[in-house]
Amino acid sequence: MAMARRVPRNVLGLVKRNIFHCPDAVGIVAKLSDCIASRGGNILAADVFVPENKHVFYSRRVKQPPRPPPHVVLLSMLMRLRAFKLSFKAINKQNPTLSILWHPFSSAALADSNTPFTPPSSFSTFDVLQTLHHLHNNPSHALSFFTHLHHTGFSHTISTYAAIIKILSFWNLQRQLDTLFLHLINHDHPPLPFPLLNLFETLFQDFNTSQKNNYFLLRAFNGFVKTCVSLNMFDKAIDFLFQIRRRGILPDVLTCNFLFNRLVEHGEVDKALAVYEQLKRFGFIPNCYTYAIVIKALCKKGDLKQPLCVFEEMEKVGVIPHSYCFAAYIEGLCNNHRSDLGFEVLQAFRKGNAPLEVYAYTAVVRGFCNEMKLDEALGVFDDMERQGVVPDVYVYSSLIHGYCKSHNLLRALALHDEMISRGVKTNCVVVSYILHCLGEMGMTLEVVDQFKELKESGMFLDGVAYNIVFDALCMLGKVEDAVEMVEEMKSKRLGLDVKHYTTLINGYCLQGDLVTAFNMFKEMKEKGLKPDIVTYNVLAAGLSRNGHARETVKLLDFMESQGMKPNSTTHKMIIEGLCSGGKVLEAEAYFNSLEDKNIEIYSAMLNGYCETDLVKKSYEVFLKLLNQGDMAKEASCFKLLSKLCMTGDIEKAVKLLERMLLSNVEPSKIMYSKVLAALCQAGDMKNARTLFDVFVHRGFTPDVVTYTIMINSYCRMNCLQEAHDLFQDMKRRGIKPDVITFTVLLDGSLKEYSGKRFSPHGKRKTTPLYVSTILRDMEQMKINPDVVCYTVLMDGHMKTDNFQQAVSLFDKMIESGLEPDTVTYTALVSGLCNRGHVEKAVTLLNEMSSKGMTPDVHIISALKRGIIKARKVQFHT
Repeated sequence: MAMARRVPRNVLGLVKRNIFHCPDAVGIVAKLSDCIASRGGNILAADVFVPENKHVFYSRRVKQPPRPPPHVVLLSMLMRLRAFKLSFKAINKQNPTLSILWHPFSSAALADSNTPFTPPSSFSTFDVLQTLHHLHNNPSHALSFFTHLHHTGFSHTISTYAAIIKILSFWNLQRQLDTLFLHLINHDHPPLPFPLLNLFETLFQDFNTSQKNNYFLLRAFNGFVKTCVSLNMFDKAIDFLFQIRRRGILPDVLTCNFLFNRLVEHGEVDKALAVYEQLKRFGFIPNCYTYAIVIKALCKKGDLKQPLCVFEEMEKVGVIPHSYCFAAYIEGLCNNHRSDLGFEVLQAFRKGNAPLEVYAYTAVVRGFCNEMKLDEALGVFDDMERQGVVPDVYVYSSLIHGYCKSHNLLRALALHDEMISRGVKTNCVVVSYILHCLGEMGMTLEVVDQFKELKESGMFLDGVAYNIVFDALCMLGKVEDAVEMVEEMKSKRLGLDVKHYTTLINGYCLQGDLVTAFNMFKEMKEKGLKPDIVTYNVLAAGLSRNGHARETVKLLDFMESQGMKPNSTTHKMIIEGLCSGGKVLEAEAYFNSLEDKNIEIYSAMLNGYCETDLVKKSYEVFLKLLNQGDMAKEASCFKLLSKLCMTGDIEKAVKLLERMLLSNVEPSKIMYSKVLAALCQAGDMKNARTLFDVFVHRGFTPDVVTYTIMINSYCRMNCLQEAHDLFQDMKRRGIKPDVITFTVLLDGSLKEYSGKRFSPHGKRKTTPLYVSTILRDMEQMKINPDVVCYTVLMDGHMKTDNFQQAVSLFDKMIESGLEPDTVTYTALVSGLCNRGHVEKAVTLLNEMSSKGMTPDVHIISALKRGIIKARKVQFHT
């Protein structure tokens, strides 16, 4: 141990006498540096000499000069350090990871200097440590110095890394510390000259829990764990946690929570719970956030009872649950398809005065929407408002998404309008749901128009929204317009991803421009984007749809060479594409070449036959699949059912429904309606009514269209009583009739009355009771007649010789703002001509022509008959 002393004041002129106990001469210099720095000075500004093998030091400075500015101190220091001829120039851009650490000096002289710097071989670790020590109170300059050395070729050691970590930890510069750890972890080229764990061994040696001045190093330990977790290096983070635990150090609760939460989010639920339990045994004390993460983890694991024990534990240890604890459990129930139970738990928590925020309601609304229980979701929404909880954009977003998935566009738009009217700002996610729904419903032109309006309004539109409009433009055959929008995306710093390229490739395939499609495929790969299975499927479909069967097979071979194996969707798209391109034989050959055929592949062949109107073969595939104990996809069944109904093979259509029911596959509402409409069209009302009753018995509620089809068919069959009974049943079920339903009933009643307008005794009957009742019901329900309804009424009155009533209705229709069409004029002209009012008929005919309507053959024939009839009457007179 060397012991140095200052000589008396009359020799060196120093203020006071101190004795330093140091291991060697280097230690003496370090102690001197601390002493001078404590008085505002700098050791490099003093002329100090420490001779070897002597326990004294000498200085010719009598007094300390004023403290210079920081950049001058740094400049002086660097210039005095053994030929340290440097200029802090631009950072080496080849190392972007560490460049984040670089902060240019404030000195303009340093920034503008052009003197190149090459660290001398004699520049030692001691020099760096000494400089960092002096820069302790100026961490930004210390970090700049450290970083610059790295870029200029100096090889930092464990000691220098430990020194900068201590400085950053002391000043709690967490972001810079995280970046440094990121550099250390990813330091592969060149590799670190020491094992990373040795660095922490050095820090552990300096750490002493009994000395508070070193306790700041906990920030470094916690920071390293967080950096590992942010890189998804969970095992490394956990190993380090247990390593510092062996040193008697427990990480803070925020660090542990960050680790637990990221593990749960990445599906490592069991690992998260195991580490949690182990740390608790070591003395870790969870907070309410920790418990919320544990609840989330248990629910994600599917254990919906254990979270209740967590709440009990919280109560036992005196931790008051926060709103996010309750929300975590409610959301866990909803994510496990138990939204009904989630809502019950929410209501129970609310009755117990638990703190609940809007997110808990959002979780339940989203849960019901994911389960497509939209009525229940709307019920929760209404309950929110009754409880005074204001719905936010996430609640509205969940509801709008649910209605868009069910293609209830009108309800989704109504909710969107309501959201905006309440001051809740919409965003690109919400409008993307609506745009996607428009596209799925075939309203591609509306997608493009709406996108333009949103863009002009100044709303930020993300890559998802752009991809939706790309798809719409491709469907419209405007691929080039979509390509032009790519530059627009780039100007907004939105990069093209695999999905965008796939959409554009699909657009070119749809146009049959396979050359450009493959050029874009090549461009995508050149930009470092790896094509996914969807991209290959799109190309395979494009080739097959355009009749290139051999090229399709070659693409599959290339696909497998790239490590991408064709899936069922690939085979499905090829089969359907070949059929669509008229290559049915090639599709059959490809289908037969597949060894493992699943339901999706059989359904593809079924679809292909339907596409080419080979309905009989399609039905055979359906039966073959059925005999194997499987059922074709619902969409394929619907396609086959539609074709059977179109070709008039209703018997097979009914059998298809029956087979689905026997296989415990519930036909959709629209499938029932298709067969029902076909039976009604064929006049088979007995089987139609049987199917209607089955439809109701299966729990479906017929809509107004289904009722109207049935009522119309009964009216056409002159079964007015059955039609009237069905109309009453409709009203009992709360289904509101529309103007078409009333028009059908009026037409049936008037036609029956017209056919029986004379009694056996030759006396005309009065207006039938049904007509007056129907008109009264229309008035009570505030349903106004349209042009068709007025036309039916006028035609009925004309045929029953109620000429004045018909004319009165015509005038009333005009007054209500409705414009008569050709059918209306035909009914009136025919009625007038049949009753000898030729002059009025001609007047109406001229009025019709003045409106640009061309009289059809029926009007001309009626007018000729009327003129001939009138002449005969005049002749007899």
